[in-house]
Amino acid sequence: MFDLSVKDTASAALAALPKRIAAAIAAKAGVLAAALQAKIQQKLSGDVLQIKSGALAGSIGVAIDELSSGVAVRLFTSPDVRYAAIHEFGGTIPPHEIVPDKAKALAFLVAGKQAFAARVNLPAMTIPERSYMRSSLAEMAEQIRDEFAAAVIEVE
Repeated sequence: MFDLSVKDTASAALAALPKRIAAAIAAKAGVLAAALQAKIQQKLSGDVLQIKSGALAGSIGVAIDELSSGVAVRLFTSPDVRYAAIHEFGGTIPPHEIVPDKAKALAFLVAGKQAFAARVNLPAMTIPERSYMRSSLAEMAEQIRDEFAAAVIEVE
């Protein structure tokens, strides 16, 4: 599972705010989290990565926790999408052997023709960074700041 959490430097200050301001911030956090989730899913639908199965885009989740010290918003991928982090951060996949687990042979296309093999030795591969979570947060940072400020001003 890949989890993006925003470093919290404001919880103590938020805990000291009147309840109506804290409620406005919590409500705005839900709206902004949904907008950020939609932006990430859009990037995973062709903007940053070519869509193949849609599993990564479908695995993006949001959790909003109202704590005594403030509101915590987490965006994450479900743990069954194991390749999420390598696309976000890039990295190297070490060389390894691929063997069938439910069949007698692997089947794949080579130059448009079907091929079969009992095993395939895959060389090391470097995957470039294709940020979809951090870049979405960075692109929305100013909007997020402005909308939180506006929510506080509305209830003051």
